Amino acid sequence: MNVFVLYLLLLKAVCTSFSGMASLPMVRNDFVASRHILTDRQLNTAVVTGRTGPGPNGLYVVSVGYFVAGLPGAMAGLLALVTPAFLIIPIMRWVGDYAKNPRVRGAIRAVVLASAGLLIASSIPLAQDAATGPLAVAIIIASFVVLTFTDVESWWVMIAAAAVGVGAKLFS
Repeated sequence: MNVFVLYLLLLKAVCTSFSGMASLPMVRNDFVASRHILTDRQLNTAVVTGRTGPGPNGLYVVSVGYFVAGLPGAMAGLLALVTPAFLIIPIMRWVGDYAKNPRVRGAIRAVVLASAGLLIASSIPLAQDAATGPLAVAIIIASFVVLTFTDVESWWVMIAAAAVGVGAKLFS
């Protein structure tokens, strides 16, 4: 794939999301469903790689770029990730002028809700690829319950899930 086209596709995904993982549906559609450049497993690996390191949640686009085109692809992903940061000042100036307008606020809410719906829709195929047994499903459900209904920090849940998974592998 042409590195410039890769940059434009990743930039489109990054610019149309309002949080790091909200770009995932567009990335999955462009690279897995439409162009068949990546598999769901590779996309899962890219997401895990991006989430493992410190930094923003959307850092996985660098890994997606690497999977598609190697080091030049990773650089394209990095550029796509930081380009909106340079555009945010004029955008915030414009939004700041119109932020009190109910239509602008309604449009922003609609975009945020739509990105949440897209994130849920794209997570289902990824979760089906990642969850390979009843233990994985139990970990997912337990993690959801703990994160939703308690004040436990997410890193404790990740450590516990990893310990259960490793323990199950060791004792099976």
